[in-house]
Amino acid sequence: MPPQEPAPAANGAAPAPAPAAAAAAAGGKRRKRGRWAAAAGVGALLVALLAVAVSSRSFPAASSSSRGGDCGCPGTRKYTGMVEDCCCDYETVDAINEEVLHPILQELVTLPFFRYFKVKLWCDCPFWPDDGMCRLRDCSVCECPENEFPEPFKKPYSGLSPDSMICQEGKPQATVDRTLDAKVFKGWIETDNPWTYDDETDNAEMTYVNLQLNPERYTGYTGDSARRIWDSVYKENCPKYPSEEMCQEKKALYKLISGLHSSISVHIAYDYLLDETANLWGHNLPLLYDRVLKYPERVQNLYFTYLFVLRAVTKAADYLEQAEYNTGNPEEDLKTQSLVKQLLYNPKLRSACPLPFDEAKLWQGENGPELKQEIQKQFRNISAIMDCVGCEKCRLWGKLQVLGLGTALKILFSVDGENHLNQSLQLQRNEVIALVNLLNRLSESVNFVHEKGPSIEDVIKQQSSSTVKPALN
Repeated sequence: MPPQEPAPAANGAAPAPAPAAAAAAAGGKRRKRGRWAAAAGVGALLVALLAVAVSSRSFPAASSSSRGGDCGCPGTRKYTGMVEDCCCDYETVDAINEEVLHPILQELVTLPFFRYFKVKLWCDCPFWPDDGMCRLRDCSVCECPENEFPEPFKKPYSGLSPDSMICQEGKPQATVDRTLDAKVFKGWIETDNPWTYDDETDNAEMTYVNLQLNPERYTGYTGDSARRIWDSVYKENCPKYPSEEMCQEKKALYKLISGLHSSISVHIAYDYLLDETANLWGHNLPLLYDRVLKYPERVQNLYFTYLFVLRAVTKAADYLEQAEYNTGNPEEDLKTQSLVKQLLYNPKLRSACPLPFDEAKLWQGENGPELKQEIQKQFRNISAIMDCVGCEKCRLWGKLQVLGLGTALKILFSVDGENHLNQSLQLQRNEVIALVNLLNRLSESVNFVHEKGPSIEDVIKQQSSSTVKPALN
């Protein structure tokens, strides 16, 4: 997906006007010096931010000093207290992500089961002609040859047929009590996700992609085509109503899309083509500040989306624990199973943040069912817009992360209650791959923002204080 477009004011603040008395006395030479000084100030800011950038090149673990330093004094944090509409605070999220979730997820997504994603790359935009243009070869996706992706992925899905899953709908008296059946996972199924647009059963148009060979990064996809994608997402399907008019459910949808958008912007800024001639890639911290850090709401929504997806993963823990992570490589498959269990049942996570998000508080009004259908339709439209992204690699990661978010919505809202979830939840293999990769993307973004955010904002503040001079009397 294309990068997050900042608000018009984000294009840069105008230089502070000179005091009236000084302006009256100034001549052409002083005005020229003022322009040189302003240019020098911008240059100094970029140099300072680049200096921060080169201090770390990988998604690092946040240092203890960012939480307060070695002296035991409390650190200065911009984001403290509870994450809005969630059940965990920022300090806990950062600590648990750094110590537990981020290391596990980083290893998990490199293993064969989570490395290969099935996607429909070539599809017509249902809303407007595809006129997107990418100016970099990094837009293209390397598809897997037939002999690369795991052999079990080529076999038909096992498990219950879709007919057997829906035949009892509306007839609870016909349902068999499965209390004694401890096996939640009943095989991978092939069925559509009610929250997303793509026909996941149409294997003829799907291709497997090795995600490790196609990282989410800057691609050069910008301009009107990229802006139109996000305009359509926000204005038509996810409008930000005035706070007094926005119900909790629509507010949650807006925050999820904004948080996903922020995460995409973080990854573009993290892995950016700094010098095309030299093929030099690195951190673009000015872009990170302009697209995300400058707007506290975007950072808050990133944390909200992270906790929302984490809640879906933990809610489906029994199902995910028993799932078959078979790729034909016994050693790697056992490692995958072990890491999944570590992710789901880590005691630090369970004690510090047992309920990342409380989905039970939604859809409670008398219009709950109708509201759910409306929001489900809006999200399906958002997933359909991914077919209009004019950059192949952006489309790949857009589809994966929207499917991951749709899977989280399916887990949290398509089945009521923990007991019913254990009896009724059925996921596609591709949904689980998308869900875990999305959680990893969000974990990386939270980690990078936590690591670099304070130092970037310190540079901005120092630069501002050194360039803005008090007026002379």
